[in-house]
Amino acid sequence: MALVTVSIGSNIERDHHVRVCLDALAASFENLRVSRVFESEPVGFEDGRNFYNLVAAFESDASVAELQAWCKRLEFANGRREESPKFSPRTLDVDLLTVGELSGEHGGVSLPRGEITHHAFVLQPLAELLPEERHPVSQETYASLWHRFDAGDQRLWPVSFTWAGRRVSSPDRATD
Repeated sequence: MALVTVSIGSNIERDHHVRVCLDALAASFENLRVSRVFESEPVGFEDGRNFYNLVAAFESDASVAELQAWCKRLEFANGRREESPKFSPRTLDVDLLTVGELSGEHGGVSLPRGEITHHAFVLQPLAELLPEERHPVSQETYASLWHRFDAGDQRLWPVSFTWAGRRVSSPDRATD
């Protein structure tokens, strides 16, 4: 089984769609772990609605193509439209970040996802969730990558969030 990481984002009915995504992940994959939930200002979007972002990790023996198809089905089941402009509001965005140690192009999916080292809303939750795991290409730990990351004007902050009857996120401490 490979350790798989996904980024999750929503700026439409954020609480609802993040919970739906976490429910679906928990029902479909083993050993689900989630980062704190962060609120972030939109990057490149004209609509100013803030996002909720987090990272989830789980184990799976599914292929990259199967995992990608699963993510897209979940997005579409929650109102995402394929024809929507790239920088438009979204109910749910679920992106494969890593699948084990895979790197390169796999069935049209680039792994590891480039956003890991370019966006604070991906790297910070990933570094908190899996600080000692290593980026498949650079082999640096996610904690080290985050420590050196220049967030510039990419503002994000942890928020209180409950799922499945437990607090998974609060502004003042890591996932409980």
